[in-house]
Order: sequence, then C-alpha cells, then structure tokens
Amino acid sequence: MKDINQAISKAINKFRLEANLSQEELADAAKIHRTYVSQIERGLKSPTLHVLFNIATALKINASDIIQEIEKEMHELQK
Repeated sequence: MKDINQAISKAINKFRLEANLSQEELADAAKIHRTYVSQIERGLKSPTLHVLFNIATALKINASDIIQEIEKEMHELQK
C-alpha cells in the first residue's frame, strides 16, 4: 500500500506544481483542509475517489489524468 501512496503523492504534487498552486490554494479549490493536501503529498494519506475528483476539478484536469500519472509512477516504483 505504501507504493500506491507514493505514486499518488508524486502525481498530485506534479499536477499541483504544473498548475502553479500552493498546497493551500489547491486545498481551498478542492474544498479540503490544507493539511490533508500535505499528508497526501507526503504519502501519509490516500484520497478517496470523491476527494480525487475534487482535486482534479481544482487542478482543471480530468481525474483520469491523475490516475494515468499514478499508474506511470507505480510502474517506475516497481522497477
């Protein structure tokens, strides 16, 4: 389970930085607490699908984009 959290962490962080948003700005737009974004990005928490969709909306991307990036990161971690 740790690998999936690391992959989610990298994917969310990548898209957040590409959107030029702080963790607090992402949290506000996604209607979640800023510490939750921090925990996700540090691999400590795994977002629910509902939260993942909120994050995707806040980043102005599709949730499937995040899922694809998570899959890519999972393959990298398994090498």
